Amino acid sequence: MRIASVSASGRGETDRFLADLAATLEREGKRTVGVVKDLGHQSAFENGCDMKVRVLPDGPAIAITQALGPGSDACRLDPAGIAEAVILVTKRGVRDADVFILNKFGPEEAEGRGFRAAIAEAIENDVPVLVGLGAGANTHKGFAAFTGDMAETLPADLGAVLTWVSG
Repeated sequence: MRIASVSASGRGETDRFLADLAATLEREGKRTVGVVKDLGHQSAFENGCDMKVRVLPDGPAIAITQALGPGSDACRLDPAGIAEAVILVTKRGVRDADVFILNKFGPEEAEGRGFRAAIAEAIENDVPVLVGLGAGANTHKGFAAFTGDMAETLPADLGAVLTWVSG
């Protein structure tokens, strides 16, 4: 089983790192599956919390947050958007991939939903899994509960992660 997490310091830096990693792997001819944040999406909110993910390798981009109106400044995940992304990733197939990338192991995964089944399928088929972890303690606790002591923590260093993927 090869599963690892990565976190970069600074708001949005883990998203940027994973999107750059996916692009690099794709240029190298690697088959990537999973999702990364759509960095081209311009948020309509000051807090940047309306978000889209890009299904790897070539889209589409899917909104995974709900629009709660002009008075709201909270992030609100959209389970339907996440389910749509999961379905597309699963339909494209995980088994023959070179790497599975998940932009963030979040609340859905911590609760047993979201991309957990796709992660499990990747692991069962010896596909390395790399997930982004946010700064929140709950994210780290949820990931640790899911992986036990089986996950590695990688630095947000392109060379180190490329070596791990090829490992």
